[in-house]
Amino acid sequence: MSKVLAIDTSTSRSCVAIIDGAKVLYSGFRDGATAHGPSLPPLVQEALAVSDVDEVVVGMGPGPFTGLRVGIAFAQSFALAREIPVRGVCSLDAIAAQVTEKDFIITVDARRKEVYWARYTDGVRVGEPAVNFPADVTGATIHADLFPDMVALVNLPGTITEPIYLRRPDAIATVDR
Repeated sequence: MSKVLAIDTSTSRSCVAIIDGAKVLYSGFRDGATAHGPSLPPLVQEALAVSDVDEVVVGMGPGPFTGLRVGIAFAQSFALAREIPVRGVCSLDAIAAQVTEKDFIITVDARRKEVYWARYTDGVRVGEPAVNFPADVTGATIHADLFPDMVALVNLPGTITEPIYLRRPDAIATVDR
């Protein structure tokens, strides 16, 4: 069984774990919606003091642009340097793994008074993640203030290759002609 470095920076928490099957060899986090950059390297260093890894799994969002970019770029660079595989997983799916209800919605703070969210039935996502004002997200029990389950993150199928950005960029390059 391979030992997997799991990284998620899609929420206000930077999460790092080393998972071997269902066994957690290391788990650490730092809170701070804008602290992903300074938090991630020491967390990974602490993790690697416990065990080396054979693969990297990273939460691909949805999440705020900078937080996602920090986690994804770190995961991809780390995997490239180590010549090990990296795969991406929807972060909301790793949060949903903790909920046992039949129908529910997972939300995370999207800032700007909005939430990123997805609807689940029997633990399976129904449709694609979206971003809306909280008042517009209705129809099932809403679970907020949860963070990704790192064992679930590792054990979900990792087929996502691009970050899940649900907003247009704030800044767009212009070309003068």
